[in-house]
Amino acid sequence: MAVFGSLSAVRAQLAHDPRFQAAFDYVAEALNPASAVRARIGGVAVGATDRHELAGGAFALEQAYLSKPRAEAFLESHRKYIDVQVVVAGEEIQEVVDIARMTVDVPYNPERDLIKYLDCRDTSLLSARDGLVGIYFPVDGHISRAIGPAVLVRKTVVKVPV
Repeated sequence: MAVFGSLSAVRAQLAHDPRFQAAFDYVAEALNPASAVRARIGGVAVGATDRHELAGGAFALEQAYLSKPRAEAFLESHRKYIDVQVVVAGEEIQEVVDIARMTVDVPYNPERDLIKYLDCRDTSLLSARDGLVGIYFPVDGHISRAIGPAVLVRKTVVKVPV
């Protein structure tokens, strides 16, 4: 089940799970305005994604993009990795729904660790902005989209091995 909230809240909920240690340490740096990680994310070119390896097989995808309307985004899930999503600048809506309630559109692609689903309007909406962390497990279908007009989003997605 997805976990969403401040870094301290989600860290407390998952403190017993060592898989998240490297991710949470990295996210703390990403959310620190004076850190090198935050500056690096701020320098990612719009439309680009930079990969950074972390401990324990985890890695971070640092991204900058213009948010999309919902009609241009898609619901997805993963099998090999848990997503730890953190918006460091800008804002977007993230939606989440149990994959048992969805219909597969594009079957699992093991190279991309990706399953795409047909649209499902029975989702829970989360307002993702600076300081909030969304964790999406393999049972969580999720989508990120614009709140209104397209805005520049600077984000990191930490991929934590299942």
